[in-house]
Amino acid sequence: MTLLVLSAGDLPGLLPYPEVVEVMGQALAALAAGQACQPVRTVLQPPGAAGLMVLMPCHLPPAGGAADEPGYGLKAICVSPGNPALGKDAHQGGVLISSARTGEPLALLNASALTEIRTAAVSALATSLLARPGAAQVAIIGTGVQARAHIQALAACRDLAGIRVAGRDAGRARRFADATAGLVPVPVIACDSVEQALAGAEIVVTATSSAVPVLQHGWLAPGAHVNAVGACLPAAREIDAATMAAAALYVDSRESAASESGDFLLAVADGAIGTGHIRAELGEVLAGRAPGRADDQEITVFESLGLAVEDFAAAVLAYRKALASGAGTRVDF
Repeated sequence: MTLLVLSAGDLPGLLPYPEVVEVMGQALAALAAGQACQPVRTVLQPPGAAGLMVLMPCHLPPAGGAADEPGYGLKAICVSPGNPALGKDAHQGGVLISSARTGEPLALLNASALTEIRTAAVSALATSLLARPGAAQVAIIGTGVQARAHIQALAACRDLAGIRVAGRDAGRARRFADATAGLVPVPVIACDSVEQALAGAEIVVTATSSAVPVLQHGWLAPGAHVNAVGACLPAAREIDAATMAAAALYVDSRESAASESGDFLLAVADGAIGTGHIRAELGEVLAGRAPGRADDQEITVFESLGLAVEDFAAAVLAYRKALASGAGTRVDF
């Protein structure tokens, strides 16, 4: 058999943000409709290890029942928090997609690039569903790979007025703002503090590696929408309990949030919220089975954990476009 290999360099050209946002919506709607099968991801975190390994399988039948299309997906990644200091993405691994009919491997994709793009695309989707229609002032908390991707995704999918950036190191935030300013058609300005970046912000992204809250409720403007991206383990949180309690909370998966989201689980442990605090999954909002924001003053939070079906949908999009364009490398397998 022939396996198509798509590298980190191949994927940006195959996965423009508006198209990825569209397939993310389709994937989450399919999940909400019970069409996708995916267990909660398996996390291997050996004592004393520098990082952890995550396995994320899923199955989604091809549209129209085309048996030779991809139907199975598996992402296997290692998350190494020390990588950014080495100039590398913290996420390293691959996404394998296989035939729905025979199970034969069809393509192997670089997981770092795929995760970068699809995570930001899901946040852009959540923003389109939950932010106020005219929201245009963005605050990005973080200065890593996901911070850059979210700047590009949001700018590609809506009209923005400006982007403010903050991180734990003000000098790094300034360098990051300078480096990303040329990627989008709006000003990108570094701030000396998170509080300064959040002042008046209508759309907020937290994309840090912090295990303790970087965002406080008192810093948020009324009606702000928050995409909480960085904390994906039960013991880590970016969002303080007061914000979680005050906000309408949306998730990509209730099951994942109940087992993995430190933002959610630690707020429950603090007694700030109950286990039923989640208003809806994004797929339920897309399907019209759950409401979006109640009014212009309501704070909304989207807790992004990342799902196998999202990786699969993005991988299938890249696979189909690569077949049509001749992109990638084909190897005997």
